[in-house]
Amino acid sequence: MSTSSINQAGTDTENLSAPCCAPSATQNALNPEEAELLASRFKALSDPSRLRILSIVASNKNAETCVCDLPEPLGLKQPTVSHHLKILVDAGLLHREKRGVWAYYSIVPRALESLQSTLVFTP
Repeated sequence: MSTSSINQAGTDTENLSAPCCAPSATQNALNPEEAELLASRFKALSDPSRLRILSIVASNKNAETCVCDLPEPLGLKQPTVSHHLKILVDAGLLHREKRGVWAYYSIVPRALESLQSTLVFTP
């Protein structure tokens, strides 16, 4: 005969205290700070215009793009482009360098690799 007892809800009380499964290893899990940084980067990339901006900057042979070269291919007004660029800079994906009246944008080294590494499953 079993030593477990059944409570009023019909639940086996002995089995409630036993773990349902073995705890998984969390050595490769993100810490809270890493999760916040990655979430802000993924959130910045959640807009199609921002993805296109990142693509344009990354594909430029000079490894940088002037803000003046973005409105036409994106089909957006300058203030809207500037808004999207600010979000990408704040997320740490683009670097901004001011030269005279123009700003030039380049990809932050290793920023995209950090995003890629979170998407690759390693058992």
